[in-house]
Amino acid sequence: MSLFELFIDVDDFCKIFEPRWTSFQLANGLRQRNRATQLKLSEIMTIMIYFHQSGYRYFKTYYENYVQEHLVEDFPRVVSYNRFVTLMARALVPLTFYLLSKRGSCTGVSFVDSTPLKVCHNKRIERNKVFAGIAARGKTTMGWFYGFKLHLVVNEHGEILSFQLTPGNVDDRKPVPALFEGLFGKVFGDKGYISKDLFEKLLQENIQLITGLRKNMKNQLMDLQDKLLLRKRSIIETINDQLKNISQIEHSRHRCFTNFLINLISGLIAYALRPSKPALNLANALPAVVC
Repeated sequence: MSLFELFIDVDDFCKIFEPRWTSFQLANGLRQRNRATQLKLSEIMTIMIYFHQSGYRYFKTYYENYVQEHLVEDFPRVVSYNRFVTLMARALVPLTFYLLSKRGSCTGVSFVDSTPLKVCHNKRIERNKVFAGIAARGKTTMGWFYGFKLHLVVNEHGEILSFQLTPGNVDDRKPVPALFEGLFGKVFGDKGYISKDLFEKLLQENIQLITGLRKNMKNQLMDLQDKLLLRKRSIIETINDQLKNISQIEHSRHRCFTNFLINLISGLIAYALRPSKPALNLANALPAVVC
């Protein structure tokens, strides 16, 4: 999506969302006044989202060397870097609702997985003050880490259906009920989601959780199509890889938790707006059933 198309879409969203959000804040005492800023909310959101599409790895470099140098005609009222960092906090809630508006639709075939978001090197865990009391130590197949877990549910088109952020020590199965709310059909996950109680609970909600078997479990008959789709679970691992290496949702340079959330949500939005996503062609991937 081009910068112009992105701004038009974000601005149309803000024209509807901003008056309602401002009224809610004033009515509930969250804000005492509504001061106008040099940059509009839609401009702040556009700059944040476009960072994750720009290919830059560091936001400060992107803002000072690209936004302030090459996007002055697009953003004539651009502010200094330090002022923009201050204004970013205003965009957290609007960005979250904008992301929710870009979720895909459930098709009956979904994939679930979690990925770690490290906030510092393991040797610096004891010295980390930014996320003290918020982040936690966790363990994956790749070893220990300190930070958070991003839980995602996607469909076969690579569209994000649901997401949740938890500390790194939270079991993958704990956020599943909230993640699967509003979904239906079959959801494919790895062995970390094996739970008899969870399977039965989801089955009552018209959701069938399908996972692989551990070595100490008895072999069970599985439908051929389900077995083939379980092998296609790598689609969500590809999405997690793109979120980290293209959208830059993981790095260790955060100076406050709010900016960490803004960076994460902006990266998810940038992925959701991509015209080309990892996808499965189920018509060719699954064999025809002969009756």
